[in-house]
Amino acid sequence: MKKPKVIFLDAVGTLFGVKGSVGIIYSQIAQDFGVVVSPETLNKQFFKSFKASPPPIFLDTDIKDIPQREFDWWRVIALNTFEGAGVLQEFTDFSAFFSELYIHFGTAEPWFVYPDVPLALVNWRRLGVELGVLSNFDSRLYSVLQSLGLKDYFQSITISTQVRTAKPDPQIFDIALQNHNCSPEEAWHIGDSIIDDYHGARSAGMRGIWINRQ
Repeated sequence: MKKPKVIFLDAVGTLFGVKGSVGIIYSQIAQDFGVVVSPETLNKQFFKSFKASPPPIFLDTDIKDIPQREFDWWRVIALNTFEGAGVLQEFTDFSAFFSELYIHFGTAEPWFVYPDVPLALVNWRRLGVELGVLSNFDSRLYSVLQSLGLKDYFQSITISTQVRTAKPDPQIFDIALQNHNCSPEEAWHIGDSIIDDYHGARSAGMRGIWINRQ
């Protein structure tokens, strides 16, 4: 197999994952605001809300306003999560709660790096392969990668909210390739989603590799 010029990696579920579950973290922080609800209920409602949300692509937004749009997009998901759990009305200040929650997920605290990741990144770098992150996350990804000690491995970071297109659209893969002056045939993309990562990469002419963290 020919060595790739560039390997792109997805972020959440590929490089790093959530400690425990989203529901556990939502439940813990909600408890600090006097709202008690089970992690299992919140986890179920979160994924229901997340899947029902439109992709975070803000075509009509000035680049400087995108962080606020990202914040608002996630706020709706959190709002629907707690509404679905039947406890939204128990918050005396949901805005204060959500601000703390949003900041929390921009730090290293709720995340862990998968144990196979550091050695893989070191080996690829040693082989002279360029590395990039290609993710449907938001601009908090920069601070998360930095705080997890991963950011310096990557020559490029391509985030859907900033380039206004999301996986599996081939356009986001094309933008990532341009950052490396690389043809699709010379690049691999590794990710945990069959649709977004594997099929998305293949539709862009790249080698898609699915990683099953389950």
